Amino acid sequence: MKYYVIAGEPSGDLHGSNLINAIQKRDRHAEIRAWGGDRMKKQGAKIVKHIKNLAFMGFWEVMTHLHTVLSNISCCKKDIMKFKPDVVILIDYPGFNLRIAKFLHKKKIKVIYYISPQVWAWKKRRVNTIRKVVDKMLVILPFEKPFYDNNNVDSTFVGHPLLDEISKTKFIDFKTFTRENRISPKKEIIALLPGSRRQEVSRMLKVMLEVVPMFPKYQFVVACAPSLPIEYYKNICGKADVKFVYNKTYQLLQVASAAAVTSGTATLETALFDVPEVVCYSGSWISYVIAKHLVDIKYICLVNLIMDKPVIKELIQNDLTAENIKAELNLMLNDGKRQKQLLEDYEELKVRLGNAGASDNAAKIICGQ
Repeated sequence: MKYYVIAGEPSGDLHGSNLINAIQKRDRHAEIRAWGGDRMKKQGAKIVKHIKNLAFMGFWEVMTHLHTVLSNISCCKKDIMKFKPDVVILIDYPGFNLRIAKFLHKKKIKVIYYISPQVWAWKKRRVNTIRKVVDKMLVILPFEKPFYDNNNVDSTFVGHPLLDEISKTKFIDFKTFTRENRISPKKEIIALLPGSRRQEVSRMLKVMLEVVPMFPKYQFVVACAPSLPIEYYKNICGKADVKFVYNKTYQLLQVASAAAVTSGTATLETALFDVPEVVCYSGSWISYVIAKHLVDIKYICLVNLIMDKPVIKELIQNDLTAENIKAELNLMLNDGKRQKQLLEDYEELKVRLGNAGASDNAAKIICGQ
């Protein structure tokens, strides 16, 4: 079969790569063309557009790049028709992918959506579009299945792909990690996960860096995502007393005592490694004002959404200050009761996410096996 896969962000590239691997195990003659990144390319997909040219953060940022977005949509439509796939697999990235889904529906090309847009949080009217133009939703969060059932959308909960990814992670101890990355073995580590998109990294990392001098007994290590060059992170940090690891986030989380994390998939990854964390988010003022009026959820952190309670402290917009980050880190590092409750909640979180095998479950449905 011929498969066309569209992912627009680093997390989509990660999950798309695992899905592609699972598809190839079931279909030895699979021909795969994709919009994605280096991970999907490594699995053998022919990359049409790289994610580094696709990800824009926030309402205002998307508007200022609207010409590029519309040009990409046009390019994608033409490339799909030239490739003539048996099925198109959309991975999150709703602003782009739902437009493509409408086009594909008119052309009577099968559409499977893997990793749902957050329509349960905002722009709920999009579920009506999904019902009309998507043949099958493959969802990864336990509360998404009931949502789609209530809206008469054909969906299947396949489990969360992060469980698959984390299960493949090789164990590394603190001594080995510090030696291999030229980091002091004498101080515990606080991890900084500022994101993977230029705009969010620049905005969030600057605030996180203000906390560094407040914890002289710890050392801070910045997790640099593969979607950006390490020099970009270093330029923002300047002379700040921090270390860097590039494309080694999971190793870092195995040895970190706590973490400050930009809202997104990384908050869930951090929890699955049992690392106490504080969630950080700050967008442009206009994007925040728009989101405030449109978003209809109690929390922004995936951990809190899945657990339906404030397991992790969320510092959003004006609350995102160095003093507030310091206060929460101090609490998590020094309050035994807080630590115990957090770890208990993390265990319940893992239960709710189900067993590993999301990529294979999704591939089985996509390949019709």
